[in-house]
Amino acid sequence: MRGAAARSFARFREGLSRSPRVERLTLASHRLLAVLRILRHSRKGMTGVAILTFFILMGVVGPSLNWWFFPLDDPNDVLGSSDPTSILEPFSWEHPLGTDERGIDVLSDLVYGTRTSLLIGFTAALITMVFGTLVGLVAGYFGRASDEVLMRTTDMFLALPWIPLAVILASVLPPEGQPALWKIILVIGVTSWPITARIVRSQVLSLKERIFIERARSVGAGSRHILGRHIFPNIFPLVFANMILAVSVAILSEAFLAYFGLGNPASVTWGLMLYRAQFFGGFASRAWWYIVPPGLSIALVVVGFSLLSYALDDILNPRLRRR
Repeated sequence: MRGAAARSFARFREGLSRSPRVERLTLASHRLLAVLRILRHSRKGMTGVAILTFFILMGVVGPSLNWWFFPLDDPNDVLGSSDPTSILEPFSWEHPLGTDERGIDVLSDLVYGTRTSLLIGFTAALITMVFGTLVGLVAGYFGRASDEVLMRTTDMFLALPWIPLAVILASVLPPEGQPALWKIILVIGVTSWPITARIVRSQVLSLKERIFIERARSVGAGSRHILGRHIFPNIFPLVFANMILAVSVAILSEAFLAYFGLGNPASVTWGLMLYRAQFFGGFASRAWWYIVPPGLSIALVVVGFSLLSYALDDILNPRLRRR
C-alpha cells in the first residue's frame, strides 16, 4: 500500500510539474532571478536601489519610529502638533532638522511627506502605464480608424500645455475647492499617459509584423490571444522600465503643482513643504533647514528612479546589454 501511494504521489507531482501554468511560473521565476543577478552587478541599478530603499523605508516605517528615537509629530494634525513659540527655529537636539512656520518639526514633515509623495508617485505612474499601454496596444495592433482616433487624441494631449491642463482638470473634477489627494493623482495620471502610448504603439507596430505573429494568425489565433500571449510579454520590459521612470516624473509633477499652490493642503508632501517655505517666509528668513531637506529628497528620488530605470533598460534589452 505504501509503495502504491508513493508511486501515485510521484505521478501526481510529475503531472503537476508538466502543467502549462506551473511551467510558465517556473520560467518566470527563473527569468526574475536572472534579472536580479544581473542587477546586482550593475552600479547604476544598485545605487538606485539603495536610494529608493532608504526613502521607501522612511515612508513606510518612519512614522512609527517616534516611539523609539525622535518624538515625531503628525504634521497633518495642526492643532495637536503646532507650537507657536518655536517658529522657524534652527536645528537642535529636540528638532534635528529645525522647525517650520507652525513650529512643527521639519523631520516630521519630511517623514510623513515621504509617505504621501511616494504614494502619489506610484499610484499616478500606475494609472499612466495602464492607460497609456492600453491605448498604445489598441492603436498599434488594430490600426486604421482606431489608430487614427487614438493617436489624434494623444497628439491633442501632447500639444496642450501641461500646466493649464492640470489647473483646469484640478478645478473641474469634484470635489470643488482645494484638490483632494486622489484628484492630484488623477490629474498627474491623465496628463502623463500620451508619451507611454506613443512608445508602446511604436513597439507594437514593429512586433505585429514579425514572423511569429504571422504564424500565430495562420493557426487561427485571435487578437486577444496574440495581444495577451505574444505582443504584451514582449513589450512588458519596456513598459516596466518606463513605469519606474514615470514614478519620478509623477513625484516631480506633484512637487511642481504643490509649489504653485495647487496641491492638497491636508496632506504634507515634499512639494507642499517647499510651497509653505516660500509662502511663509522660509526663503526670506534664510531658513535653509526648511528648504534643503525636501528639495534634496526630491532630487535624490528622481536620480534613484532614473538610475534604476536605465539599469533595467540595459538588463531587459539584450541589444543594449551586448554593447
